[in-house]
Amino acid sequence: MTDAAPVSPVDRAGLRDRTDRALADFLAGQRAWLAAADDSLLPVAEALEAFVLRGGKRLRPAFAYWGYRGAGGTDSDQVVAALAALEFVQASALIHDDLMDRSDTRRGEPAVHRRFAAHHRVAGWVGNADGFGDSAAILLGDLCLVWSDQLLHGAGLDPYQVQRARPVFDEMRTEVTIGQYLDVLAQASGDTSVERAGKIARYKSAKYTVERPLLLGAALADASAPLREAYSGYGLPLGEAFQLRDDVLGVFGDPRQTGKPAGDDLREGKRTFLVAAALETTDATGRALLAKRLGDPGLDPDGIDQLREVIAASGALARTEQRITTLTDTALAALDRADVTAEAREVLVELAIVATRRSL
Repeated sequence: MTDAAPVSPVDRAGLRDRTDRALADFLAGQRAWLAAADDSLLPVAEALEAFVLRGGKRLRPAFAYWGYRGAGGTDSDQVVAALAALEFVQASALIHDDLMDRSDTRRGEPAVHRRFAAHHRVAGWVGNADGFGDSAAILLGDLCLVWSDQLLHGAGLDPYQVQRARPVFDEMRTEVTIGQYLDVLAQASGDTSVERAGKIARYKSAKYTVERPLLLGAALADASAPLREAYSGYGLPLGEAFQLRDDVLGVFGDPRQTGKPAGDDLREGKRTFLVAAALETTDATGRALLAKRLGDPGLDPDGIDQLREVIAASGALARTEQRITTLTDTALAALDRADVTAEAREVLVELAIVATRRSL
């Protein structure tokens, strides 16, 4: 007889399966609506079903759900469905991000703009296939944002609950959008400061990955002000640590695990904390190489290895790993002081570990 495998914190309370069912049910309804409007919209339904249902860690609904339960909220399928709306916010951000970064793949499959460009070529349509793909990705990303509203409001919650949660949901979507802009701006302006990289990480990812989902759940449960403050104390540093781990994987990650080409962040010229720290501490030769090759779309495997060596030798990788540890410790200390239910505390600790030590 063997011990049962430990349950992932995302699977506690059957949450991943319940979230997936809520998303599948919603998307089935949207497919029917699109098909009734025009048969040519079926590829839109198929693309978004594939994007939303066949990938994703479901971390954001998990943080929101346990934020809700930690504040004393009662479990229900309606709450799970409402929090599944976060996956459409995530889908919107990723579809647009892939387009802006000219990424070829996402989760091992063609990015949405590449998928629709290929659809154009196969169909033999007139005009520019890549331009069609870009336009489709913009529109599908926007559609996901619309659907996030629709699912939140149509999940069957008490209208007063939704009214409490609405400001958090709106602010979160504003923050991730301006974070994306700040990221694009940094790449265009060449701003390589550690301070700017930290701000981008906070707005582009940290807030909408952990802090805002927690506060969304807290709002649905009508949590007290001290608990909401504790959730921010836990969620903001943890979200930043999550993004720093993502930055490390974007440079040093295994494509078989990340689902994206090796060194993609280097080709895209992302001004992450990791890169900013390297530029701050490397020697003149290292800075010259980073200035020359960072953001080169034709960067080959040898070039990627050279930039990796500069980043590691500068101490930036070790510095980033240490910052991940420090931020995670800060988050867990804030959680330790929070007045949350015992089960929620346990799961939120486990989620912190998954979010910052993951390999995907």
